[in-house]
Amino acid sequence: MKRRKLPWRLILTLAGVALAIYLIAGVIIAGLNTPPLPIDQNGITLKGGKVRGNRVTTRSWSFDYTSAQLSADGTTGSVQGVKDGIVFRRGKPYLHVTATSISIDTNSLNFTAVGKVTVRLIGDALKRSFDTDLVIWNNGTKQLQMDHPSYLHSGNEVLAFKSVDIDFSTDQIHFGSINGSTLIRR
Repeated sequence: MKRRKLPWRLILTLAGVALAIYLIAGVIIAGLNTPPLPIDQNGITLKGGKVRGNRVTTRSWSFDYTSAQLSADGTTGSVQGVKDGIVFRRGKPYLHVTATSISIDTNSLNFTAVGKVTVRLIGDALKRSFDTDLVIWNNGTKQLQMDHPSYLHSGNEVLAFKSVDIDFSTDQIHFGSINGSTLIRR
């Protein structure tokens, strides 16, 4: 009886292919239940620039800043060193804002300014401006609230108010109690 030679090359090739299929299937199966990577929670840090809040058709506000820290998705943030902030009304610059720090919400277009805050009416013949330490802008109602003591400057005159609320949709200003005096010309 004659012995047959085994086809070692064929056996080794088939074993190599089976091992490769086993390894590839193992890698694929191992990655099926892997949880997704967490969202980067560090946020975005920016140095010097401009941040803008835009409505569908017109601008709402823009702030030039020295530094900014935005959330990872860019919907909220804190902007420091605002020297040239503009609030727009009907698409045109209306208020000039400077502030130590401003917290922004790009979804609602609301912002809160804190620290040394100055709000000046652009194009105002009387050159009126307000100084305070807290300003809240509600874009939905178009209201600017200064709930802390606020100082109205006009020329050499200064009046102190407990609070000031400006409603831009009705063009009304509500002043809290007044402290100070001014000369009224007839």
